[in-house]
Amino acid sequence: MALPSPPSAASASASAASAPASAGERWPPLESSPEVFNQFMWSLGVPEDEAEFHDVYGLDADALDMVPQPVLAVILCFPDPPQNESYTSDLRLSCGEKETQDQVYFIKQIESLGNACGTIALIHAVGNSSSGINLVENSCLDLFFKSTTSMDPYERALFLEKDDTMASAHSLAASAGVTELCDVVEEHYICFVAVNGTLIELDGMKDGPIKHGSSSSKSLLQDAVSVIKGIMHNIPDSINFNLMVLSRKQSNAGTTS
Repeated sequence: MALPSPPSAASASASAASAPASAGERWPPLESSPEVFNQFMWSLGVPEDEAEFHDVYGLDADALDMVPQPVLAVILCFPDPPQNESYTSDLRLSCGEKETQDQVYFIKQIESLGNACGTIALIHAVGNSSSGINLVENSCLDLFFKSTTSMDPYERALFLEKDDTMASAHSLAASAGVTELCDVVEEHYICFVAVNGTLIELDGMKDGPIKHGSSSSKSLLQDAVSVIKGIMHNIPDSINFNLMVLSRKQSNAGTTS
């Protein structure tokens, strides 16, 4: 099953699309393209020789084999699902899985963050790839993670909301895309990572991380694609899907376990 190649701009949800104008202006939608996400990520403190985003051009085995390894995170841009669609509680990380729960960096998306789901997905990708990425000391992301490590997901959202440096970088990245921005944005970003042997879905619009079975750094992309196929199946009337991976640069690939 092939993914469409045209880039798209994404928001949080239908409710976020109707967020106050100030939130929408401060956090406009990001175009789903490696060029935009790479420049954004590098400007925040991920060294260019550490990691970069790549497009995934299809979900078949041949297309996945072309994706640069190792994959640190998978980011999906897709149409907003129906508002009543939700995961059962048994898929959420429970208190009994505290070891995994403590290792997952998760941030909520609140209404005042407007269309910040692209930035939240990037934060989820980098924040859960700490063992594979060395941030520039005292860079925007370095200071953000140091400041929010002990916070809960909602407190992190409030911290992000007030982070002028992050908001400015987000706006600059949004203006760098080639897609014309519109008043109503109907796409959303989520992120998949492998933490403590578990495939984790990170969606700021949900109550917390979602578990999807076992996974590893080697099988992350294939495991995430299995879930993504299910998402696509549930939204059959749209072709607005775009898939990217965050991969470790080849020069540093040998340092990732």
